[in-house]
Amino acid sequence: MTVKQGRPGYNREDILRIAVQEFNAHGYEATSMGDLAKVLGLSKSAIYHHISSKEDLLKSATDKALTLLDSVVAECEESEASAIERLHILVRGTTAALCAEAQYVTLLIRLRGNSEVELAALARRREFTNYLVSLVAEAQGEGALRSEVDSAVAGRLLFGMINSLVEWYVPGGRLDSDQVANIVEVMVFKGLQL
Repeated sequence: MTVKQGRPGYNREDILRIAVQEFNAHGYEATSMGDLAKVLGLSKSAIYHHISSKEDLLKSATDKALTLLDSVVAECEESEASAIERLHILVRGTTAALCAEAQYVTLLIRLRGNSEVELAALARRREFTNYLVSLVAEAQGEGALRSEVDSAVAGRLLFGMINSLVEWYVPGGRLDSDQVANIVEVMVFKGLQL
């Protein structure tokens, strides 16, 4: 049996998970620490035993999502495979990351840049998008992808398609993350046409 640290009933990860659910349901700006305390059944001071601020929760949540994306990029970078094979790794890995941590990725996708924490997270997300676009361009240069399609548009559309999973994917539902990744790969690399 695992004993939780800190105040009875909740540890930092529990509070973070519930805060992310509330941020996604009501918006980050609209969710106060008082709201979180009410949902948790704790006093605000009990929450502050685990975290320093609402911004601390946002940073931890976005870092969790971005770390997942960074690990997918690292896997691509460590591979000596062709650009198209690395693009396959990126598509599968990003899909799996999103399916595994949909709530955290949803929060990241919905950021608007209204604080320093949000701006920093958006800058890191842009780095990921730029990496994806550069990989599409590299695969085009190798002749593995159609060259008449603008790599920036193709990369952003690809990322947009994967990000749309947050709107409908249900962990533990009809499709597991591998099945979803297979479908995304077919859509991206083969299309629907026979």
